[in-house]
Amino acid sequence: MRLTGKTAIVTGAARGLGRACALTFAAEGADLLLLDIAQDLDGVPYPLGTAGQLEHTADLCRQAGAATVTAAVDVRDARQCARAVDQALDRFGRVDVLVNNAGIASPSGKVAHDISEREWSLMIDVDLSGAWRMMKAVAPAMVQRRSGSIINVSSTAGTVGYRHFASYVAAKHGLIGLTRAAALDYAPVQVRVNALCPGSVRDDPVLEGRMLAEIARSLEVSVDDHERIFVRDQPMNALIEPSDIANAALWLATDESRQVTGSVLTVDGGFTSR
Repeated sequence: MRLTGKTAIVTGAARGLGRACALTFAAEGADLLLLDIAQDLDGVPYPLGTAGQLEHTADLCRQAGAATVTAAVDVRDARQCARAVDQALDRFGRVDVLVNNAGIASPSGKVAHDISEREWSLMIDVDLSGAWRMMKAVAPAMVQRRSGSIINVSSTAGTVGYRHFASYVAAKHGLIGLTRAAALDYAPVQVRVNALCPGSVRDDPVLEGRMLAEIARSLEVSVDDHERIFVRDQPMNALIEPSDIANAALWLATDESRQVTGSVLTVDGGFTSR
C-alpha cells in the first residue's frame, strides 16, 4: 500500500495506459480523480474513450478499495482542468500525484509538409499544451503543501524521431522539455516533475487500449505486421506491457523516488539505447 493517504489525478483514464495506472494506484491505496474527454474529438480519426469506459475504470478502482471520482475533461480547456483540480481538492483535501496521460496518436501518417495547420495545432494542443494546463491547475496546491509528483507520459517519440509522425514527435519532445524546465521551477518546494517514455505498448483487451493499432492504421499496415516489426527492432524482443508502464509510474508517484526530478524514464526494452 505504497500510496496510502495520497490522492492522484490520472488523465486519459478511460482505457489503455490511463486505466492501467489507475488500477495500479488503486491497488496501492491511492484516492483517485479519473479524467477523460469521454467523447470523440473532431479531427482525430479514431474513437476516443467513452463515458462508459471511464466509469468502468472507476468501478474497477472502487472494487480495489479506492475512493474514486470521475469527470469528463477536455485538456484543451483550461477552465475544465481547473475545475477538475478543485473537485479533487474539495473531495480529498489534497493532490499528491498528477499523471498527465491524456493524448492522441493521430492525425499522423504524413510527411511533415503535408500536415495541415489544423492537424498540427490539434496534436500540440492535446499532447503538449494539455499537460501544461493540468500542471498549471494542480501546481499551486502542490507548491502550497511543498510536496507532489507530476508524471508526464511522453514516448520514445520524445527522444527519437519517427518518419511520418512529425507533429506527434514534436509534441512529445516538447513534453520532455516542459518536464525538465518545470522540474527546476518546482525543485525548491519539493514538487517533482518527471517524464515517462513508453516504448511500443501491447494493446491489452482488458484495458481496451488501442494505441498500437492506431499507429499501425496511420502507417497503413496491419496490426500483426506492425507488431512483428517492433518486436524485431526491440533489443529485448518483446512489446512493452501496460503493467510495465503503470509500475514505473507508481515508482515515480511514491516517496521511493523522492530525489528524482527532471528525469526521463524510458520503458522501451532498450529501443532508444541503439
